[in-house]
Amino acid sequence: MSAQKRFYLTVLLIVIFLGITSVTSLLQSGNNEDQPNIIFYLADDQDQLDYGVYGNPNVVTTNVDKLASEGMKFLNFYSSQAICAPSRSQIFTGMYPVKNGCMANHIGVKPNIQTIASLLKESDYEVVLAGKSHVKPNSVFDWTHYFPKVNNRYLPLEKVDDYLQNAKKPFCLILASDFPHGPYPKNTKYTKSDIYKLPYDPNYIGNHKPGYYQNIEDDNDQLGEVLKMVDEHNLKENSLFIYASDHGLSGKWSLQEQGLKVPFIARWPSKIKANSTSETMLSLVDVLPTILEITNTKIPEDIDGRSFYQTLQGSKEKVNDYLFGVSTRQNIRGCKIFPSRSVRDSRYKLIVNYNSIEVYKSNLGNNEVVNAFIESSAKSFPDIPHYELYDLKKDPYQQENLANKKNYSKQKKHLLKVLSKWMNDQNDFIINNPATLIKPTLHPLDKNSKWNTVPEKLVGKLKEEDYARLHY
Repeated sequence: MSAQKRFYLTVLLIVIFLGITSVTSLLQSGNNEDQPNIIFYLADDQDQLDYGVYGNPNVVTTNVDKLASEGMKFLNFYSSQAICAPSRSQIFTGMYPVKNGCMANHIGVKPNIQTIASLLKESDYEVVLAGKSHVKPNSVFDWTHYFPKVNNRYLPLEKVDDYLQNAKKPFCLILASDFPHGPYPKNTKYTKSDIYKLPYDPNYIGNHKPGYYQNIEDDNDQLGEVLKMVDEHNLKENSLFIYASDHGLSGKWSLQEQGLKVPFIARWPSKIKANSTSETMLSLVDVLPTILEITNTKIPEDIDGRSFYQTLQGSKEKVNDYLFGVSTRQNIRGCKIFPSRSVRDSRYKLIVNYNSIEVYKSNLGNNEVVNAFIESSAKSFPDIPHYELYDLKKDPYQQENLANKKNYSKQKKHLLKVLSKWMNDQNDFIINNPATLIKPTLHPLDKNSKWNTVPEKLVGKLKEEDYARLHY
């Protein structure tokens, strides 16, 4: 063989080798355009406004801000419940809390429903949870892999890195951070003078705020490590990367805007325009159907959410006419019987508090012990009325209640009708009994704790038959 032929043969072999190597690399990285990867980073207890990209100049959220510059920032994204387990359960089921069963913290979803873990497996995806779980039962949330927190606090970054490096299938990786949720460190580089006052903040600065800021910065560091891994393993281009918080800290447990409105940022270089913003009204129940559409997975007919895949691609079309909210004060610290529901349209928001001091007497029955808890619960919130109506365009932080103003009776009546229909559709148990007692799994109404003080005559007086028959 001549030298020239040997040269051309060598070049041909190199080209073939490089092609095979590239294909192998492509397969190992899961970079099949028909099956994009999903990476969802979920923070815990962080207000939407406590990010640089959402307007707080004093917090260190450089990696979230970078994500926003590379993708789409959402301004009107909501959780339907401002508490950890219900918020996560709605993401993973596409259903509102009463429907999926997790309508109070520390309670599992109904045992017979489908979740992101089971649905995506039908499309040959691996579904991995790393970090905080706070959802149950395990029979429903059957993850391909579960990587628990390190030292009961931090994301298992080494295991995440190893998984990303060796993934052979398309995947949905959920990184559930424990930050900036408390406990808050007392030794921090922040002081109260560093705290940026938000529009709804009280005049005083809480002692937790400097530690809260430190936790935000620590979480920013974790997110930065994850983003480096995504780049190093050649996963950026064909991965939808979502960042969100489960709910806001300032309005936790309530139906206030600062509790329900969440940060939400999505990056997907081939699909989402960089440095874009969406004002489309969306809910965390919409996340699952969106992921299912993107991964070519069948969307169950019984879920509540709607896909916003077109929104990610720049569409301005409305996805939801209304968004709904759920609140219960049971099975949490300082537990009380004080259920509330809400509905909002593009401008107005209605809240109904079903055991307010105005109406609690209509909730009383023949059981004196239960009546005592109903009454004391109502009196714990003396300033919260039965109806609240807000014009979110003029009053985005719910400062002026319009519910009793005649000029707004039409809006109130309409939203009340919409809310009532939704509650019926959800088979909401408080329709028949607004003061329903939810069987506790962690915080009993009739037990003393460091968070709850019960009159001596009521300690241990609630019986099994006093609680509603629910799924757990």
